[in-house]
Amino acid sequence: MARLSREFYLGDTVDIARRLLGTYLVRQLGKTVLVGRITETEAYIGRCDKACHAYGYHKTPRNAPMFLGPGHAYIYLIYGMHHCLNLVTEPEGEPAAVLIRALEPIAGEETIRRLRYGDKPMTPYRTAHLLDGPGKICRGLGLTTAENGMDLTGQTLFVCTAPADVGLADPPPQREIIVSGPRIGVDYAEEARDFPWRFQLKKEDG
Repeated sequence: MARLSREFYLGDTVDIARRLLGTYLVRQLGKTVLVGRITETEAYIGRCDKACHAYGYHKTPRNAPMFLGPGHAYIYLIYGMHHCLNLVTEPEGEPAAVLIRALEPIAGEETIRRLRYGDKPMTPYRTAHLLDGPGKICRGLGLTTAENGMDLTGQTLFVCTAPADVGLADPPPQREIIVSGPRIGVDYAEEARDFPWRFQLKKEDG
């Protein structure tokens, strides 16, 4: 299976957060392949960003994967119940990462729905909000801190540029634009709360 190389993640984190939009996150879960198109991201940079867990190069057991270097997964638990997936960027020792905020399910949707909702019946609301949040993504893809620090160039969790890279047909083309704005839930971060480091794909009107 083709995947993005480590070099893709070795660069400016804000730029990488933009470039990840429209790529495909792939999770090999047993014999099932789960695929989602990345539609929303947020950038976090430790050297200058008070919203980042590693601001000022503060290293802890929790955020240690951010220091591993480009092409690793940083997965942490918030509120004792939700996991969040980040893709580590920049050189080793420079803590920075891109939070994956939303996916459009492409393959393995039946498994994703079961992991998200169990035996609950699917409703239009549940379908529309299947993977539109960091915690929903990790639950739907079966990701926990057990995958924290995982190599994104391996076989289990990676990003590719097209469905064909994993043997799937391309979805119908869409007219989309990239919009940016402040990140969510970082009001505590003083001036960093206003950094326009959240990026979304939005369908163009008309």
